[in-house]
Amino acid sequence: MTDPTPAAVPGPASGSATVPAPGPVPGSAGADRHWLRLAVDLARLCPPSDTAFSVGAVIVAADGTELARGHSREGDPHFHAEEAALAKLPPGDPRLAGATLYSSLEPCAERRSRPRTCTRLVLDAGIPRVVIAWREPDLFVTGCQGTRLLTGAGVEVIEIPELADGAREPNAHLAV
Repeated sequence: MTDPTPAAVPGPASGSATVPAPGPVPGSAGADRHWLRLAVDLARLCPPSDTAFSVGAVIVAADGTELARGHSREGDPHFHAEEAALAKLPPGDPRLAGATLYSSLEPCAERRSRPRTCTRLVLDAGIPRVVIAWREPDLFVTGCQGTRLLTGAGVEVIEIPELADGAREPNAHLAV
C-alpha cells in the first residue's frame, strides 16, 4: 500500500498552502493507475460503516496537478468521497473543465443521505473524465447507473478492474 498522504508533497487535503508538484498527466494507462491507486488507498482512511461504502477520490487537473482528494465520511458522516473532494474546490473552478476524477467506486446515482448524487455533482462540476476501479455492487442500491448516466452525458468513463480488489478491501466488513 502506498501512503495516501506523502510527507514530502503536502496534498490539498492536508491543510497546507503548498501547491503539490504535478504528478503523472492523466490519460495514459500508467498515470491513470497511479492516481487510481491513490484513490484506492484513501478509501482505507474511511471510518467503517455498516450502511455505506468506504471510497476514496482524487481530482487531478489536465497538467497532472492534484486539485483535491477526499474519502467517505471525511469531516461529515454523510460525505461521499467525490463530494468531500469537490467541497475543497471553489464552485466553478475552471481547472475542473479539463480534470479527471479518480474514484475507487463508481459514483452513486441514487442517494438517501443527500439530495444530490455524486454523479450529479460530477456533471455539475463539468468534469469530463472519470476513472473507477469498481462498479457499485447491489448492496445499498440495486443497479447503480452512475457510469451509464455519466457516459450518456458525454463524460469519458474508464474502468480499471485490476484495481477492484484493492477497492473492495476497505469494504470487507460489508461482505461484498
